[in-house]
Amino acid sequence: MESLETKVISSGIRHTSLPRNYIRPQSERPKLSEVADCENVPVIDLGCGDRSLITKQIGDACREYGFFQVINHGLSKETIQKMLAVGHEFFSLPVEEKMKLYSDDPSKTMRLSTSFNVKKETVHNWRDYLRLHCYPLEKYVPEWPTIPSSFKDIASNYCMEVRQLGFRLQEVISESLGLDKESLKNVLGEQGQHMAVNYYPPCPEPELTYGLPAHTDPNALTILLQDSQVAGLQVLKDGKWLAIKPHPDAFVINIGDQLQALSNGKYKSIWHRAVVNAEKPRLSVASFLCPCDSAMIVSPKALTNDGSLSIYRDFTYEEYYKKFWSRNLDQEHCLELFKN
Repeated sequence: MESLETKVISSGIRHTSLPRNYIRPQSERPKLSEVADCENVPVIDLGCGDRSLITKQIGDACREYGFFQVINHGLSKETIQKMLAVGHEFFSLPVEEKMKLYSDDPSKTMRLSTSFNVKKETVHNWRDYLRLHCYPLEKYVPEWPTIPSSFKDIASNYCMEVRQLGFRLQEVISESLGLDKESLKNVLGEQGQHMAVNYYPPCPEPELTYGLPAHTDPNALTILLQDSQVAGLQVLKDGKWLAIKPHPDAFVINIGDQLQALSNGKYKSIWHRAVVNAEKPRLSVASFLCPCDSAMIVSPKALTNDGSLSIYRDFTYEEYYKKFWSRNLDQEHCLELFKN
């Protein structure tokens, strides 16, 4: 039996060197000195009142970048601040308290864990996370953490608001493809929703490891709340890694694999990664909207009726998700396995 301290890295112990099983082979390290800031991240003002402008900006961002940031998105500062604060409070709990929720079984609907898929990996990632299923709330909230005592209320409220934001964005993304605004939502069915509260403690040797290595998201749409003080998100654009600086009160939105498939490859599911730093802990909250398991992922006819072929074969989300979790996070793009 491993001791509690070695299972999670948010144990309160400050490491002075990186444990061996976190050190990436030379060829796979983040080369932090080569990463530039992404200067022209699309920042889209959802409150500007001009829907056709928003639709065009989002369409351009999905095509060229696969991600964008949104401001004036309808979530209050208070909702956001409370979510970040309760996340920090959770990860500051004594390790014995947190370990009551620990599991390395990915099929669990509520768990505290570490890295990505501890049972399968040879090299671990410098991250702990609390992963929760969030829809339907009445089904899942009872199993959420009871300490901090405000956690359930704050996180439920946050999840409901983020879900509505996600639906609004899916409507605009649908319109930006020239489809009816309900078109993508109709294909995705009654969408599942998960949340990962990620915690990256200070890391003694950040250039040797990752918080999360390069990956694309297997779901439809990801809504990320970045730590407002500490950067760590990087995206791959034209073969170069770029750092996304936190923008005040913004969410980072990224297109997942399912929207790349549904758009028939017009929109990109972006490769992204999280890096760590030696000075400060970093917290982020990722919310994932996922097709229902039985949703058949097939491009709407309107996107292939100009004679262009469907790039991907039809598949269900359940089939995709199983395949995604059976592999290593940083292997080739899982969507490649579903090409026609």
